[in-house]
Amino acid sequence: MPGLLRGVARTAVVAGTATAVSNRVSRRQAGRWAQQEPAAPEQLAPAPPPAPAPAAPVDDMSNKIAQLKELGQLKEQGVLTEEEFAAQKSRLLAS
Repeated sequence: MPGLLRGVARTAVVAGTATAVSNRVSRRQAGRWAQQEPAAPEQLAPAPPPAPAPAAPVDDMSNKIAQLKELGQLKEQGVLTEEEFAAQKSRLLAS
């Protein structure tokens, strides 16, 4: 049973990390596409002032912090070994 829980927990951590990375890539790609769109004639008029920058770095950091806390809890519960915890932590911090 502990092996099963460890596998489920590992899958949940990997899936959470993959979701966070996927969301970050999607935001970057949407920004790049928006910059590459050609200006239509009606868009040549003076544009309104730009909206404030989105808080993506803060959201991304809070997401990482939440995932690190979850990893720590899984390690404390004995679901993850020290090596598994270190590997997941380094993957999360590298993204």
